[in-house]
Amino acid sequence: MKKHDLIIIGAGPIGLACGIEARKAGLDFLIIEKGTLANSIYNYPVNMTFFSTSQKLEMGDIPFMSIENKPRRTEALEYYRRVSQAYGLPINYYEEATTVTGKAGEFTVTTSKATYHTKFVIVATGFYDVPNYLNVPGEELSKVAHYYKEPWPYVGQKVVVIGAGNSAVDAALECWRKGADVTMIIQHEAIDRNVKYWVLPDIENRIKEGSIKALFNTKVKEIHPKSLLLENESGDFEIENDFVLAMTGYKPNYPLLKKFEIDLIDENQIPCFDQQNHETNRKGMYLAGVVCGGLNTRSYFIENSIEHSQKILSDIKEKIHLYK
Repeated sequence: MKKHDLIIIGAGPIGLACGIEARKAGLDFLIIEKGTLANSIYNYPVNMTFFSTSQKLEMGDIPFMSIENKPRRTEALEYYRRVSQAYGLPINYYEEATTVTGKAGEFTVTTSKATYHTKFVIVATGFYDVPNYLNVPGEELSKVAHYYKEPWPYVGQKVVVIGAGNSAVDAALECWRKGADVTMIIQHEAIDRNVKYWVLPDIENRIKEGSIKALFNTKVKEIHPKSLLLENESGDFEIENDFVLAMTGYKPNYPLLKKFEIDLIDENQIPCFDQQNHETNRKGMYLAGVVCGGLNTRSYFIENSIEHSQKILSDIKEKIHLYK
């Protein structure tokens, strides 16, 4: 029965970077992706601009050319397509990894479509798959979305945007500019200071002039078909509403990490891994990319995670002779 040297779970930017290093090392490897190429980026807002410059996102000695200094979502998708094509990375799309059993040198990876045998496993699953839910009555209504794509469905509608980070600010500004009546619900006293520096003055000025309403130190208590019940220090009150964009952030797929038997080490649910080689508590299984940060989703991003691939593959090359 065929045994791979390495299986990489996730075909996002860091999964691809690991694939490039595996190709350079001459390993027999396979990348398994539950969706499309760079699936998380595909699910970003259509008009999203990256915080990083295109140069800092480059990998595999392939230049990343973009019209502006900071690339947009579509440019990133095209870049990662060219990267995967240039290195001939073997990727199985629309195949979800479900369990990893066995031990180093003798892992069995079961997916939604097949079973594979491999000596090593890299988990590069990101953190964009699981929203931070509000856990309030009515959150299951069809008017509520935890992902935002584009403003067109909200033209002429009363839209509530929950949150104060980059995703919330981008959604609020885009929807307002296309004619939505936008209200931001923010549980703190101000817009997040980590919002992209070229966008922060825009949202603050729109709020100051009253174009976009902002309710600070406020939380959603209940979601109704045509309204929201809110609460702040003055008590409960209700506002009319057509759609809710809950831009409350995301977290790693912890149920999947549990299935993979990767331990968590503190209250921030940071997965257990060696900072030097990124090997987890399961010998032969490695963690790469933003998933390494657990709930601290700002700890790692593409530009400072690319180096994970080099650390991991360097360690695998040293150990692979142990597993014939």
